[in-house]
Amino acid sequence: MSERQLEQPGSFTATPVFETFDSGIEKVRNLRIWTFLNRYGALILFFALWQVASSSGWLNRAVIPPVDAIVRALLDALVHGVLLGDLLISLRRAGIAFAAATVVAIPLGLVMGTFIRIENAVDPILQMFRQTSALAVYPIFILLMGLGETSKVFVIFWATVFPLLMNTISGVKQVDRRLIEMASMFGASKLQIFRRVTLPGAIPAIFVGLRLSAGTALLMLVASEMIGANQGLGFKVMQAQYNFKIPLMFGAIVLLAGLGLLSNYSLIFLQRRICKWNDGSDI
Repeated sequence: MSERQLEQPGSFTATPVFETFDSGIEKVRNLRIWTFLNRYGALILFFALWQVASSSGWLNRAVIPPVDAIVRALLDALVHGVLLGDLLISLRRAGIAFAAATVVAIPLGLVMGTFIRIENAVDPILQMFRQTSALAVYPIFILLMGLGETSKVFVIFWATVFPLLMNTISGVKQVDRRLIEMASMFGASKLQIFRRVTLPGAIPAIFVGLRLSAGTALLMLVASEMIGANQGLGFKVMQAQYNFKIPLMFGAIVLLAGLGLLSNYSLIFLQRRICKWNDGSDI
């Protein structure tokens, strides 16, 4: 087929097809760029303004160093092992406490949400403990367990267990009762109703509790390491501040923020894998 035939009306031409395909790719690329900027544009602008303000002297560099200086200090500390050991210690403390809270809070919350009598019996003491600040009882844990790892892990556990427990109870109570009644009408046993209806219905609320508890674990980790520790990221933040190593101090803070984001997005990913009907983006 000649070029002239390709250009004649009614004859096949591949050019518009490829142009349409390229146009579609370009639209998808632009959509992704706009989606990325819509989600992270404000954050990028914040760090850009921080860098410019500190580098230009609008902010005191000794107190608020530029972003590039913080990144260099953080990478140097990680490469030379200044922060790596403290990071591993902090991860171990927070991980043990979070795992223990998960093991305790989810089963207890499922039981309390399912059986009203048990909830009524346990709720008063639960509410009293929940309203007691973990930092307020930390001195008691130190007196009972010393300044070692046990008291730190236990105070993190204390602060972490209640958000997960309350969200688990709430998730069980929010399960549609019509679904439970329908399953019962079709002859399902109580165990089958729990496995097939109650537990799947409560999982989204449980993941909300897991995300809240993970954030709380990191907050309490820093507080406990600042009060009575000689290792850990919280201790490193205080030590860098005392020695006026401000870029390193900010670097440790950025590392803690990164751990929080990583735990949050990991739980969102896990929720999306488990709960196909809920994307985990509700909070």
